[in-house]
Amino acid sequence: QVQLVESGGGLVQVGGSLRLSCAAAGRTFGTYAMGWFRQAPGKEREFVAAINWSGGRTDYVDSVKGRFTISRDNAKNTVFLQMNSLKPEDTAVYYCAADWTSPWGTSKRANEYEYWGQGTQVTVSS
Repeated sequence: QVQLVESGGGLVQVGGSLRLSCAAAGRTFGTYAMGWFRQAPGKEREFVAAINWSGGRTDYVDSVKGRFTISRDNAKNTVFLQMNSLKPEDTAVYYCAADWTSPWGTSKRANEYEYWGQGTQVTVSS
């Protein structure tokens, strides 16, 4: 089992920045890939970013490339999502997730992640 707890969400103005954190407990953190997803009201959950077990491979949805950066600190069992130049369309609940079965990859598919956090709200005001 893996327990994931997100933090760092909040209200920010357009163009601002936030840094989300996801603390993991349970299985050895360095043995699974991590992803960030988001869900806005009335919309389906969408992939945002992913990072493999070592941090050597990352992937992003096109809409956040150049603005968001995913990283991980395996010594601290934490994955981060640095979000810069935020836009109103970034408003959503952000979830971190752990992919235990494919740690070398950076899957964009939510159903390939076995464990999920409870989410943290990000609101970007214009």
